[in-house]
Amino acid sequence: MNRALLHQPKAVWAVAFACVIAFMGIGLVDPILKPIGEQLHASPSQVSLLFTSYMAVMGLAMLVTGAVSSRIGAKRTLLLGLALIIVFSALAGSSDTVGEIIGFRAGWGLGNSLFIATALATIVASARGSVAQAIILFEAALGVGIASGPLLGGALGSISWRGPFFGVAVLMTIALVATAVLLPATPPAPRRTSPVDPFRALRHRSLRTVALAALLYNFGFFTLLAFTPFPLDMDEQAIGLIFFGWGISLAFTSVFVAPWLQRRWGTMPSVMAVIALFAADLAVMAAFTDTKAVLVVGVVVAGLFLGVNNTLMTEAVMGAAPVERGVASAAYSFVRFSGGAVAPWLAGKLGEEINTHVPFWVGAAATALAVLVLFVGRRTLRHLDAPDRHTAAEAEVLATADA
Repeated sequence: MNRALLHQPKAVWAVAFACVIAFMGIGLVDPILKPIGEQLHASPSQVSLLFTSYMAVMGLAMLVTGAVSSRIGAKRTLLLGLALIIVFSALAGSSDTVGEIIGFRAGWGLGNSLFIATALATIVASARGSVAQAIILFEAALGVGIASGPLLGGALGSISWRGPFFGVAVLMTIALVATAVLLPATPPAPRRTSPVDPFRALRHRSLRTVALAALLYNFGFFTLLAFTPFPLDMDEQAIGLIFFGWGISLAFTSVFVAPWLQRRWGTMPSVMAVIALFAADLAVMAAFTDTKAVLVVGVVVAGLFLGVNNTLMTEAVMGAAPVERGVASAAYSFVRFSGGAVAPWLAGKLGEEINTHVPFWVGAAATALAVLVLFVGRRTLRHLDAPDRHTAAEAEVLATADA
């Protein structure tokens, strides 16, 4: 990794720190899914709705993040998102029913959408170095947050299932103060974006191809994340440690392995290879769901593939179509989070009504289909590895987005 990557303005580090805390929310509830179900008398499919409401609202809200940010400025949008996360995570911790937690997780997803989409654009615009280096920094924050989430969830969840929610509220308050103090004021954008801009962006086949592949891949991703704790049937700290290993694997490959694979094999060949390997990993977990050792190894190994994929897919979105980065990110996130919203509930339902093997088989099949989508649309993405992959017109659009 280039040492220059670490020499960034304080504002970038403040936003990156807030990203770490925000991404904790994804894996934070993993260790406490079973305790919530047991203590609040809910089935696995009901508990999995904690992921579904979070991801569904986050995906829908992505359509308006650009419109909000372009009107009130990036800093105010970030602070608004952080404030919403603080409020709704605290309310989730104060809940007495699964229904209340599901509802408050939806509000949490709204805050996360405002924060995450704006944070990526802010880091890309403010960081020193290339766009690729800025994305690696963002993905490193993502990896550390995803790794820390289950660990924190397991530690606090062993005391009470409410602990992780209150823990996030406290950490997000620190992130909000750091962002408010260290990030310079950002004026509204010269051009206000519209909620329909992401739909217009999806007219580009290249962006549509990446987004559809991500939707299918997210079926596997969130099946792994939301359903695996149930067949593992371990205590909160054990689940937290297992998914901590998964997050460490993800963080390592996103920062160190993804750029090497991209240089050696190209963006799309590398993405298709790691998604195919992830599908195979899920298939092994499906065949040996009753063997906990296989599930543990499968979860940790999956992190190696997901780290590469997350970094390269994020960079692909930034250059897939001649549209503003924020608009491209919103369009991509809207589509891909649809898979993240449906998969947890579907996995829980299939596990309840058929058997615990089927959710992993479905996740493996959907992930394999993502490889097929990328293969069919590979010609529209060949420009991703061209030295001059942004034409002058694209550069002008991107410069306008960063203004």
